[in-house]
Amino acid sequence: MKDYSYQPQGVCSKQIDFSIDEEGKIHNVRFTGGCPGNLAAISKLVEGAQAQSIADLLKGNPCGGRGTSCGDQLSIALTAALEEMQGA
Repeated sequence: MKDYSYQPQGVCSKQIDFSIDEEGKIHNVRFTGGCPGNLAAISKLVEGAQAQSIADLLKGNPCGGRGTSCGDQLSIALTAALEEMQGA
């Protein structure tokens, strides 16, 4: 399992930490900052799910007219992590 940390842009959350296992499943998603209840719910809902499926599902999800959201930023982080895993 590999750990990742991502600095989101344009949202209240300041950092997203997560792990992806050898099977491409997400674990231990943690948001620093942002809306605690909503982000805790996202973390619980994505636990053990396929990273690519979650990246596809959350991609482009907006929040408050920002053009992005913490979920969208998680999608970007997961996509980058998966690309890094494929290049390794």
